Amino acid sequence: METRIQELRKAGKISQAELADALDVTRQTIISLEKGRYNASLELAYKIAKYFNLTIEEVFIFEEEKE
Repeated sequence: METRIQELRKAGKISQAELADALDVTRQTIISLEKGRYNASLELAYKIAKYFNLTIEEVFIFEEEKE
């Protein structure tokens, strides 16, 4: 799953550490989310969206797998 976290964070001049502190996660979690190596839980996705004052759909780009 792709995210706009890095784009939003940079636009707001927010460091990975600052975002991690605000969301009560580690900086490594933010790095993993930005690189697409980790999918956020629903609770974390909600916190991230709320932090940026956006909807979950505006932060996370979900593409259904084609069968």
